[in-house]
Amino acid sequence: MHRIWPNPDPTPVDDAELTALYQPTDPVLRVNFVTSVDGAVEVEGRSRGLQTPGDQKVFPLLRMFAEGLMVGAGTLRQEGYGGIRLAEQRRDWRTAHGLSPYPRVIIVSRRLDLSPTHPALADAPIRPIIVTCTDAPPDRRTALRSVADVLEYGRGGVDLRAALADLRDRGFNQLLCEGGPHLFGSLTEAGLVDEVCLTVTPMLAGPGAGRITAGTGTAMQEFSLAHALYDDGTLLLRYARNA
Repeated sequence: MHRIWPNPDPTPVDDAELTALYQPTDPVLRVNFVTSVDGAVEVEGRSRGLQTPGDQKVFPLLRMFAEGLMVGAGTLRQEGYGGIRLAEQRRDWRTAHGLSPYPRVIIVSRRLDLSPTHPALADAPIRPIIVTCTDAPPDRRTALRSVADVLEYGRGGVDLRAALADLRDRGFNQLLCEGGPHLFGSLTEAGLVDEVCLTVTPMLAGPGAGRITAGTGTAMQEFSLAHALYDDGTLLLRYARNA
């Protein structure tokens, strides 16, 4: 893996430089996705069919920086999330920088279509947070409170602006969203996305696959390319929102 923008350099990027390239300096909500050249978010229903060695190197690095790991309930189920754990060197880095050993999982769900026995909840090393709305089914709220903190924002849908403001007040300065497309679309519509880390895999998925963003709202935000890395055909791009 080497840098191709800015300041192209054929010298392989080592772990220290890669960490410096991705480490956030200000509170951010960062979104991370992998996509095919033709924009697909999955192959046969899962993103792992698009992953490459370069993506698999950056993926845990982004988790290392996060205080909160945000994910939609549908993606949690579809991608087969378990309890989020990090390698020892990642945990050591976090504790050295004043963070808990693991990021806290923040699940966004309007309907609370989740089981308390789901591995991402039952096997989590730190008690997760579930973000929902006030008219979510009461029985599901009660059941899920046995394994997670259930927080309510908005009625008829999750008020993501209110949720993010409260999460900031709770000390979640660095947030990483891993999808899915509907959550990405809603965050974009609310104007809450600060950075996008995008891996472009050198393959075509063809018609039928979903794209990295979805929903009915519209929004326009301008981003600038912060850096671009190249790894055996894979592009690893980091975009930051324009001030």
